[in-house]
Amino acid sequence: MIVQRRVVSAVTAAAALLLTAGCSSDGGQPSGAEGSPSPSSTAAQSPSGSAAEQTPPAKGSVKVVRTVATGLKSPWGLAPLPGGGLLVSSRDEATITRVDEKTGEKTELGEVPGVAASGEGGLLGIALSPDYASDHMVYAYFTSASDNRIVRMRYDEKKPSGEQLGEPDTVFRGIPKGVIHNGGRIAFGPDGMLYAGTGESGDTGLSQDKESLGGKILRMTPDGEPAPGNPFPDSVVYSYGHRNVQGLAWDDRQRLFASEFGQETWDELNAIKPGDNYGWPEAEGKGGGSGFHDPLAQWSTDEASPSGIAFAGGSVWMAGLRGERLWRVPLKGTEAAADPQAFLEGEYGRLRTVVAAGGDRLWLVTSNTDGRGDAKGDDDRVLELRVT
Repeated sequence: MIVQRRVVSAVTAAAALLLTAGCSSDGGQPSGAEGSPSPSSTAAQSPSGSAAEQTPPAKGSVKVVRTVATGLKSPWGLAPLPGGGLLVSSRDEATITRVDEKTGEKTELGEVPGVAASGEGGLLGIALSPDYASDHMVYAYFTSASDNRIVRMRYDEKKPSGEQLGEPDTVFRGIPKGVIHNGGRIAFGPDGMLYAGTGESGDTGLSQDKESLGGKILRMTPDGEPAPGNPFPDSVVYSYGHRNVQGLAWDDRQRLFASEFGQETWDELNAIKPGDNYGWPEAEGKGGGSGFHDPLAQWSTDEASPSGIAFAGGSVWMAGLRGERLWRVPLKGTEAAADPQAFLEGEYGRLRTVVAAGGDRLWLVTSNTDGRGDAKGDDDRVLELRVT
């Protein structure tokens, strides 16, 4: 059973009316980044993009501008604050820390209660409310003793360090949990709706079951209700047939892309179309057959093990864990315009999260203290990149 909040704010209702009025349009509105809403719908997409779109160069570049902060432990999610500063979640310690992006100074907001960190579970993705300027709400996806769930907490920076997070308000619960494949990435889309990538928790049968929340991309209102325009009636399920969705990002034409772990053969970057079936466990990688949506790019599992993704400069940038590299995928609409290009291979170890920082810049978070893979030191860091 899915237990959800039943109170929808006036702001959400207004957004729902706007979405319903425009859900049949491809749109041409500004891009959405993790935690930054703009009015739009991802319900309709062009498979190859319009003639007005510019295709980025086949080859790009990455420059590490600086190390922003070090000394992080099992970092997972990152959310830039509109007034400056970066919020970073710790999977294993269940804390959220504010990083001053200018000085690298770290301030712990507090610990999120109810987190049961084990295996790949714990405090995972974070995102800011669409109304953060007025409500100061931080959303978090975490593994509890019984499930994976999404909560929101008020952030009050005027309180002492360690006491700045208010009591969590459960927005959505009942997502299957496991030792592996807990998903965890959350982001507010250009339409102001909350998207969540989930995993099948090791139970492959959940991915094809549209009644299950496992192995899906979910789309809901900020209060946890099924979002208007969803493909299945009274359901938060937006797409299915996924194994373990780890990254969510939108391009500058409000089209959604997602990264996910494969099993032994192919990791995937997908262009998400509402209601589509992405194949798992019947198909892995391209050529899955009729009825399955093929990925736009794929990698062997030792090259990627993809986690967070971001859109910048006409390309999707994808962080690789086992692959220990940052991938660039130039786009032409919802197709790859050229072969993926790898950067930073082996230089910083496992890469967990990448977030657009505006213009040609990205924030990149490493993942070497989570007890997985070969550690590249005893702490993790946030890097600032300049990309083309």
